[in-house]
Amino acid sequence: MQDLLSKEPVLERFFNYVDYDTQSKLGAKNSPSSSGQLTLAKHLQQELVALGLQDIVLSKHCVLTAFLPSNVDLNAPTIGLISHLDTSPDCSGKNVQPEVIENYRGGDIALGIGEEFISPVYYPFLHQLIGKTLIVADGNTLLGADNKSGIAEIMTALYRLKTENLPHCNIRVAFTPDEEIGLGMQFFPFDDFPCDWAYTIDGGAVGELEYENFNAASAKVTFHGRNIHTGSAKNKMINALALACEFQQSFPQAETPENTEQREGFFHLNHFSGDIEKAELHYLIRDFDGAEFEKRKQFIRNLVDQFNQQKHLPKLIELELTDSYKICMRQ
Repeated sequence: MQDLLSKEPVLERFFNYVDYDTQSKLGAKNSPSSSGQLTLAKHLQQELVALGLQDIVLSKHCVLTAFLPSNVDLNAPTIGLISHLDTSPDCSGKNVQPEVIENYRGGDIALGIGEEFISPVYYPFLHQLIGKTLIVADGNTLLGADNKSGIAEIMTALYRLKTENLPHCNIRVAFTPDEEIGLGMQFFPFDDFPCDWAYTIDGGAVGELEYENFNAASAKVTFHGRNIHTGSAKNKMINALALACEFQQSFPQAETPENTEQREGFFHLNHFSGDIEKAELHYLIRDFDGAEFEKRKQFIRNLVDQFNQQKHLPKLIELELTDSYKICMRQ
């Protein structure tokens, strides 16, 4: 392992960054949603200072920016490199134990003590990685490659450009919080980040370049019930769980992630919790087409209104609908 790290400093940086628990928090109203993101940002700030970058700013909302002027021509174009600090709220990012698999020979990959595994049966892209060096977690946490691999790539590139004096244009870098929950970019200092081009360094296949994104929103639907002893519940009990199930069945079943591909939009039920007295459904809404995106949001609004009118509930169903980002553009 140590020999590999000495040859690949990007791995050493990556392993350092995954030590930071930067899991974002669903439902947060402020950014950063977790203290670990700010801790990592402060560490990166120190690295940028040590590398000699200019205009290093860490905002109160945990957006870290810096500038590396061209060593060829100060009037050269400016390129931006962006990566996010947080990891998904769906799985823990604490106490990550990365494992390196050199010269992957194919087949199942056991995680940790072997209770969990990754199989090419479910992840066919593994067939394309035979002979490569892979990094996995131990099955108890996220690895955090989304997007600490992007951070490691950017920081290693800056290190090489500075230490090897490689010719380069003007470069601006930014590390942002809460990408996973759609919060961070609302605090991005666009006026202080002028670029001719900018790229987000994030997960994807080697050589892949994405030039557009979907529109995204999230919805939380809350159902209120009334719990009555089952022996006397007729015409009295209101089961919030049953209401939530009925509500979910009203969605178009073909418009889910498991039934769509490429540019097809969808509704995604990604969290269901509660009991008889209160239940919550959480949805992700995605669509590349702006008009269809608005229709999807209106569909949920109308469905909530319909249920409230038909069910005559003592406490109305509540809807929280939040836009994450609207950036579907083609150039």
